[in-house]
Parts: sequence; C-alpha cells; structure tokens
Amino acid sequence: MISNVSLVTVYVQDQTAAKQWYIDKLGFVETTDVTMGDSGFRWVTVAHPDHPELEVTLMVPGPPLDEHMAEAIRRSLANGTHGGLGLRTADCQKAFEELTAKGVEFVQPPSERPYGVEAVCRDNSGNWLVLVEPRAFDPSSMQ
Repeated sequence: MISNVSLVTVYVQDQTAAKQWYIDKLGFVETTDVTMGDSGFRWVTVAHPDHPELEVTLMVPGPPLDEHMAEAIRRSLANGTHGGLGLRTADCQKAFEELTAKGVEFVQPPSERPYGVEAVCRDNSGNWLVLVEPRAFDPSSMQ
C-alpha cells in the first residue's frame, strides 16, 4: 500500500538558479542533482530539512512532456501565473517578514482567510507559492 507522497514536481526556468533560490530563500536542502545519460537530462530535487521524505523535483519544461505542453508551462512561468507549492508555517506574518528580508517577492501579504492566515509569493521562476498558517474551520460554514 501507499504510505505517503514522496515527490512533487515544480517546473522552473533554470534548475541551477531555482535550486539556489529554494536553498537560500526557503531553507531547503539539496537531495539530488545528477545528469543522466547522453541526453543531458538533469534530475534536481530539494526538500525541507524537517521533511526529507517529500522531495520537490525542480524540472525544466521538456521531455517527457510534449512540446505543446512544455511551451504552455514556459509561458505560464514567464507570466508568473504557474502554481507551485503550498507551504505551512506556524506564523505567517513572521515568515512573511523573514522571507521579505531575504528578497522574496510577495504578491499578497498575510491575509485572514476562513482556514487561517495566507500570504502568496513567487519563486524566481514565476511559480506562485502559498504560505499558510492554518487554523481549524468548518468547510460547511462557507456554503
């Protein structure tokens, strides 16, 4: 049986720059960086040091995607409209202040939501990253 999610993919414009951004800005650690075979395919993963069981693959749009899908993702990244990750924090305001001090670009400061406090930033490839300080809520109350 499946025990947990172990890998998610975030599409990036440049694997080296993205890896450094996730390490320097978010405090992630490198888990893998290898080039495979003659094709030059590069497999780059990072993980949060407290959760090494969930790796984030930093992948440039290309094979195994077909060219139409790869181009659509490249356009989405260039427009800053590509979704990335949801990141949990115990204190959204404090995380916002710390990340802003590190040069992270926020498109939405911490804001109250029914499910907690949320802020939205972009990584250096244009992916939207949502920081959430969750709180208990009843989803049926939103209907």
